[in-house]
Amino acid sequence: MIAIIPFEEKYANDFRRLNIEWLNEYFTVEPYDEFQLSHPITEIIDKGGHIFLARENENIIGTAALMKENSSSFELTKMCVTKNCQGKGISKMLLDACLQLAKEKNWDRLFLYSSTRLIPAIQLYRKYGFKEIPLEENSHYSRTNIKMELKLNGSFNP
Repeated sequence: MIAIIPFEEKYANDFRRLNIEWLNEYFTVEPYDEFQLSHPITEIIDKGGHIFLARENENIIGTAALMKENSSSFELTKMCVTKNCQGKGISKMLLDACLQLAKEKNWDRLFLYSSTRLIPAIQLYRKYGFKEIPLEENSHYSRTNIKMELKLNGSFNP
């Protein structure tokens, strides 16, 4: 059985490991990634963000993070599922947890940076109502070629 759980410090290595594995599979690990993944508490949690983990039995098999932009806008980031568990709906479960939290906190929007190479991910985001918006020239990541947002305005019902 797969459970979505909140981040605890004891899972910091799992969070880093899964994201590094995913990045190495599809892209490369950039300095900004390395810094965030090596410091999830100070770089995400302590700055008002949240991390969710997908756990199967005692194994952490997926992650998703929400990084605070301001009090009502958060970046959906670091969402990944270990390769042998992909295709089981775990990304959907992680996204549902993120959206449920956003609804409870009455946030206005979520946004994300991605790559159009990740066709299943882009399809999932679109299914949830994320719309493409202009991408800044100076993104944190060289792999990014799409930015999307979901306006919540208290009307989202997962």
